[in-house]
Amino acid sequence: MSTSPSAGLLAAAFMGIAPGYISRSVAGSYDNEAIAIFLLVFTFYLWIKALKLGSAMWGALCALFYGYMVSAWGGYVFITNLIPLHVFVLVCMGRFGPRLYVSYCTWYALGTLASMQIPFVGFLPIRSSEHMSALGFVLAVFVIAFGGLVLLTVSGVIAPWTGRFYSLWDTGYAKIHIPIIASVSEHQPTAWPAFFFDLNLLIWLFPAGVYLCFQKLDDEQVFVVVYAILASYFSGVMVRLMLTLTPIVCVAAALALSHLLDTYLTIKSPEAPTDASADATANGTPAAAKKAAKTDGLRSMRQPLVGIYTQFSKNSVVSALTAYLLLFVLHCTWVTSNAYSSPSVVLASRMPDGSQHIIDDYREAYQWLRQNTKEDAKIMSWWDYGYQIGGMADRPTLVDNNTWNNTHIATVGKAMSSSEEVSYPIMRQHEVDYVLVVFGGLLGYSGDDINKFLWMVRIAEGIWPEEVKERDFFTDRGEYRVDEGATETMKKSLMYKMSYYNYNTLFPPGQCQDRVRGVKMPDQGPTLSTMNEAFTSENWIIRIYKVKDLDNVGRDHAAAASFEKGNKKKKSTKRRGPKVLRVE
Repeated sequence: MSTSPSAGLLAAAFMGIAPGYISRSVAGSYDNEAIAIFLLVFTFYLWIKALKLGSAMWGALCALFYGYMVSAWGGYVFITNLIPLHVFVLVCMGRFGPRLYVSYCTWYALGTLASMQIPFVGFLPIRSSEHMSALGFVLAVFVIAFGGLVLLTVSGVIAPWTGRFYSLWDTGYAKIHIPIIASVSEHQPTAWPAFFFDLNLLIWLFPAGVYLCFQKLDDEQVFVVVYAILASYFSGVMVRLMLTLTPIVCVAAALALSHLLDTYLTIKSPEAPTDASADATANGTPAAAKKAAKTDGLRSMRQPLVGIYTQFSKNSVVSALTAYLLLFVLHCTWVTSNAYSSPSVVLASRMPDGSQHIIDDYREAYQWLRQNTKEDAKIMSWWDYGYQIGGMADRPTLVDNNTWNNTHIATVGKAMSSSEEVSYPIMRQHEVDYVLVVFGGLLGYSGDDINKFLWMVRIAEGIWPEEVKERDFFTDRGEYRVDEGATETMKKSLMYKMSYYNYNTLFPPGQCQDRVRGVKMPDQGPTLSTMNEAFTSENWIIRIYKVKDLDNVGRDHAAAASFEKGNKKKKSTKRRGPKVLRVE
């Protein structure tokens, strides 16, 4: 793709340290994307290799690693659509030939068969709309296939596009129609600062590299242009797809930077001046010879200056680019160490003196569950924590991160947003033993369940619109409040009660504060009648409650309040700190 091998070296170096890639690699969040992005890039490399050589062998290797990519990450659909789009653009440019035919047919036939061997994919490559673009090989076939696709989709033979796919084209679709998708933070549109945070100085090199591809539009340059346009759009629609943009940004930036370095690192000696005066004397008049002699004299005087300016300009540009690269390394190191080096279950904060403070509440709570609950105890929590509870606490959960059944997640949302009279039968019906909530009011941790609560309400409202209404959680002025001005529906909800239960006992009278919402809380906290507080972590981030057996539930809230009041009298004094079980 580039006449200089330095472009490949720079691209590899950029990808090795770019925060946009490290955010999901083993140095950041240990997830399946750590291997998936490598497979994405390597599949594209094999595709370009197969296309340049017209080799069925390289096409088969491309299909093999495409199948590996399918097994690793659901983002394989990006490859499924990008390669056919590249082929379509080449056909429109009049570049259809044996090389394109052999490489594409080999990849599509073997790659589709390989992807169908993955259990969660199955027959989706031939029965879902996201995979249909690979069939539109030539324009006529594309039109016919598109018409047939619409007909088969309407008739129900081919499944329509998924909600996640719709949300890539219409940013407001998921929020209106599928709140379960919109509730995930990484499915939100990308803010502009995120591009500079994850890509930093590569931002301005990226369009320069794409521009250079237009100077020589070979097949591989066309692929870079198509990839750059598609990834730029999708990364702006969804935060998570910054992962797909980062590789092409690194490649394009490397092309631009290598072009600059190759230009300014090459110092060529100036050509020897011709003797213009001798030529003029031999072939012209004395006046012309005199003028030529004067020109030669001025040129000889300027020659050292030209060498100085040329050397100075080259040194200046190379020095500036070196400083640029060093700043980029410093930024990447800082972002990686401060934003992407802490696992999601261990939080890090800074003390006033600048020292680091580790917040271990998640691991502490999961260890408590493992050591103090039965092996078959079922835990109800929001689905964000399902994998962590299953992996670290080894306990079954009502829903987890892989639960795509909208009704299951809506059930948890309904239980959390309803009063105890409604939520208790739900928990008993699903044999829930413990309920886990995340609360950051004491420490100022903004990623808690109160801040996520409205998504629970919206998802539940989608299934039970007559029983759960988002409007009931807003005041008459349209405010979402948790203090004295909160609505009665909010104060009676199970989530509110579990979050603020006994929270007022940590503060002197009249000074109870929620440090996340920045509001003063009532002196009298909520009471619980259907569950008992079982565990609260050191910083009150994780709170776990045990669901009472049916015989132990009070007849009404008054009896429950009296019961709690009697318990408090038996305790020594008002507690000034949380109940803590330290785990070494």
